[in-house]
Amino acid sequence: MKLVGNWSYPTAIKFGAGRIAEIVDACAQVGIKKPLLVTDKGLASLPITAATLDLLDAAGLGRAMFSEVDPNPNELNLADGVKAYRDGGHDGVIAFGGGSGLDLGKMVAFMAGQTRPLWDFEDVDDWWSRADADAIAPIIAVPTTAGTGSEVGRASVITNSETHVKKIIFHPKVLPSVVICDPELTVGMPKIITAGTGMDAFAHCLEAFSSPHYHPMSQGIALEGMRLVKEYLPRAYSDGADIEARAHMMSAAMMGATAFQKGLGAIHAISHPIGAVYGTHHGMTNAVVMPPVLKLNRPKIEVRIGEAANYLGIKGGFDGFFDYVLDLRRELSVPDTLSDMGIGTDKVEELVEGALKDPSCGGNPVVLTAENTRQLLMDSILLRNS
Repeated sequence: MKLVGNWSYPTAIKFGAGRIAEIVDACAQVGIKKPLLVTDKGLASLPITAATLDLLDAAGLGRAMFSEVDPNPNELNLADGVKAYRDGGHDGVIAFGGGSGLDLGKMVAFMAGQTRPLWDFEDVDDWWSRADADAIAPIIAVPTTAGTGSEVGRASVITNSETHVKKIIFHPKVLPSVVICDPELTVGMPKIITAGTGMDAFAHCLEAFSSPHYHPMSQGIALEGMRLVKEYLPRAYSDGADIEARAHMMSAAMMGATAFQKGLGAIHAISHPIGAVYGTHHGMTNAVVMPPVLKLNRPKIEVRIGEAANYLGIKGGFDGFFDYVLDLRRELSVPDTLSDMGIGTDKVEELVEGALKDPSCGGNPVVLTAENTRQLLMDSILLRNS
């Protein structure tokens, strides 16, 4: 009997326009009296952040913020965040922003009470059990983009600043206790971020749906997540103030992150080292490498993708789905190749090595080797995906 799996599903989610007003109630719900809001540099000075801090301040919870977070956060950012948390005598974290702010915020709450180094908790075997679970601070997550779904994740991606390798740090208690999903917070996203984060959500759903592992709940969530992206990402991209489209994209992002408990694959295995070495936007990188990965995996997923195409209202089975991906990328102004993003062939071998070591590698339908991974990279760098 091969139908075996270890499953864990999301948390309390307060979803809807205007629900950021409940941030003080959320703090009370999890026992936070002196929160540290962790966000990224770009969000630190925006009105949505100031308004959230105003709500906290008016309730006597202070307005402490840490925002020294890079687009691909690393252990140096984390050390500074942990210091700010400890020096301020905080008792919980509000992780606020896109993937970088959410990931680092969760890690600040995780590491503030630990005595072992960060890399001891990498998502390898049961290394998470090394952590002092009782020392993990409460976490509230407030996403301001619709892509990574980190708000419902039990891990964070942190780049090692010395090796330029992205590492996944996992612990079940890193899952935020409360999530506030307010689509009004995403209205100000620029088109390029709307496109990149939306394609990240789509990649999560696509790879989870394609993964050979057994997880029927994830399978269904991934399929419906793809439908939401198909219906609403073009609308959100075309009209950033379309609150219905923004809301459905926030749902799709959470669904993708929930679904990829089933596994990810070559899209992410390649995208992670590229992001670590070149600092590219993760979702946009996923979008560029998606067509070559679909081609590689076709022998294993053609029937499954054909079934998805039927559900999504796409004619032509696998070929129709592939053409839809190309059309969507063009509509969102996704670069044709990695070379269009400033990536050359000089570090291909380093990227191949990183991809094959990435945890996502094991969820790809076709087993990744040095040879086919190198070809994927070369196709993504040099060839137009048509």
